[in-house]
Amino acid sequence: MEITNNFGLPEFVVDALTFSTYSRGDSQISATQLIDSPRIVQLQKQFADEQKKDAVDFLWSRFGTSVHNMFEESLKAAKSDAITEERLFTDWRGWKLSGAIDVQEVHEDGVIISDFKVTSVWSVIHDKTSWHDQLNVYAYLVRKAKGQAVKKLQIVTLLRDWSRRKAEQESSYPDAPIIVIDIPLWSDKKQDEYVDSQMQKHIDAEFDATTNQTLIACTAGEMWEKDTVYAVMRKGRKSAIKLFPTELAAEDRLSGLDDTHYIETRIGEKTRCKGDWCGVSHWCDQYQAEVWGGK
Repeated sequence: MEITNNFGLPEFVVDALTFSTYSRGDSQISATQLIDSPRIVQLQKQFADEQKKDAVDFLWSRFGTSVHNMFEESLKAAKSDAITEERLFTDWRGWKLSGAIDVQEVHEDGVIISDFKVTSVWSVIHDKTSWHDQLNVYAYLVRKAKGQAVKKLQIVTLLRDWSRRKAEQESSYPDAPIIVIDIPLWSDKKQDEYVDSQMQKHIDAEFDATTNQTLIACTAGEMWEKDTVYAVMRKGRKSAIKLFPTELAAEDRLSGLDDTHYIETRIGEKTRCKGDWCGVSHWCDQYQAEVWGGK
């Protein structure tokens, strides 16, 4: 990957932002890759040397690393029995899966897994299923690699854009800049089925990439796809009165309102692709076909 410095930052700042010791260890796939799109994972591998990223884009990931270090050092200083930053490995039909777990608190009746996230308020208000997937894969790893049962999953979120004013004014807004979220713990069977399914998809994608075949398409969820909606608006107001899935439903609502109201069509989009959050949409034939095909 080529690192750019479009904002003219001092070299030592660029070095600090882009420094990383991350490694998935001796494994073919990490937990975070497992829960992601097989297409994206393969394209990221294929075009790793051609990708560009600016130094400032590493800010929040580096901040997240600092937060992890803060908790880890605190637990060590307190001489806690909790296990921090342990990378676990398990074999799946010749492929090795690994995952680094932030904190494991071991109790007689099971392990509590905690994961730290530096994220946005939006991620807390709108439940992220990827968090459910990730932590249940961690539970799978604890069970397979250590033979221990897991009794609880939780995420400790640090909200980088939290506002005290909004917390005081909006009932749905998080009360504090640090929120602990309980993640549903799946049954052993559901964890096994999920890992089996995802591993097979990634193995198939690896074969397709190696043999120059078309990669499995990203799903709507993997592309963060939003449907087109129809907003009933009022002049002078920025937010919608109500959103409707069809224009007919919006028109039916509009018919009972005065002429200060109107309908705004909000065209759906594949947020991850359009914003290039995946980093490889430039080389993705699925997305490019949709762009040039007018879809």
